[in-house]
Amino acid sequence: MNRHAVTVDLDGPPLRVDVYLCDTLSLFPRSQLAKRNAVIRMNGREVKPSRKVKSGDVVEILWDELPELSIEPEEVPLRVIYEDDDVVVIDKDAGMVVHPGAGQHHGTLLHGLLYRWKEVGESFGDHLRPGIVHRLDKETSGVIITAKHPGAHEFLSRQFHDRLTRKIYIAVVQGGPPEDQGEVVTAIARDVHDRKRFTVLPAGSSRGRFAKTCYRVLRYQGGTTLMRLRPVTGRTHQLRVHMKHLGCPISGDELYGKRGAYGLLLHAFKLKIALPCDGRARTFTSPMPQRFKAFLSDVPAGNIRKYPG
Repeated sequence: MNRHAVTVDLDGPPLRVDVYLCDTLSLFPRSQLAKRNAVIRMNGREVKPSRKVKSGDVVEILWDELPELSIEPEEVPLRVIYEDDDVVVIDKDAGMVVHPGAGQHHGTLLHGLLYRWKEVGESFGDHLRPGIVHRLDKETSGVIITAKHPGAHEFLSRQFHDRLTRKIYIAVVQGGPPEDQGEVVTAIARDVHDRKRFTVLPAGSSRGRFAKTCYRVLRYQGGTTLMRLRPVTGRTHQLRVHMKHLGCPISGDELYGKRGAYGLLLHAFKLKIALPCDGRARTFTSPMPQRFKAFLSDVPAGNIRKYPG
C-alpha cells in the first residue's frame, strides 16, 4: 500500500480533501479513489472524501496500486473520416465499445486504433487509454476524434473540458417533447438504485453535476419524433437521461425506455473542433445511419410535419 502525507497550503478558501489530493496535488483521478481502496486521514483521524481542508491541516492518504492493464492491438475495422499527423476522426459503428472495460476486453475502437496506428501506443507509453479523448456509448454511432500523441491529446481534451467543441446528435424519440425547440437544464447523478443508470435530481439537491442540452424537432411522424440534440455539457448518458426526463425516451434505449428492433436510435452527427495542426476549427460529419432510415420507413407516414434542419 502506498502512502503520501502533506501539510495543506492553500491561498484560497477550504477545498474538499479529495479535490485537494487528486486535482491540486494530481495524485490520480478522483474516480479511482474507490478502485484504489483509498483511506484518507486528516490531522490523525479518518475522514470522508467530502471533508473540507484548510491551510495547516495535515492530510495523509493510503492507497493500493491498480493492476496493470495490457491492451494488445487487434485488427478491428474502422471507418476513417479524416486523418493527419495529430488526429484520427472515426465514424464509429453502433455496437462498438470505445475502450476496454468491465466485460469488454477485445474488439474495441482502441484495439483497432493501436493496430492500425502503432505510433499511438508507442507515443503514449503506459497511458491507460492511449489516444482516447472522449467517448460514445456502445450503442451510439457517429463521429469520434482520437489523438495520435500526448500533445494532440492535451490540445483536444482542453477544448472538451472548456466546452469549446460543438457536438450535434440526431435521435428518434418515442412521442415528442413539450415544445418544438428548447433546452433541458438539470443536475444529473448516478441512480442510487441502479448503478448502470443516471437520473435527473430534484431542484436544490446537493448531489449531481450540472447538465444542459439544447433540442429542436426536425420531423414528427406517426407517434415518433426525429430530433436534433446539442449537448452543451458532456455528462455520461446525458442525452438519454434528458430525453427520458422530457417524457420522450430515445427509441431502442432499453436502459431508459424500451428495447427496439433497430437498436438505440442515437447518432453523433457532427463535431466541430479545432485541430492541433493549425488551431483552426473543422467540422466533421457522419450521415444518417441505415438503421434510422429503416426505422422511419416502417413508421406510418400519417401526420408528418417537417421543420428546417
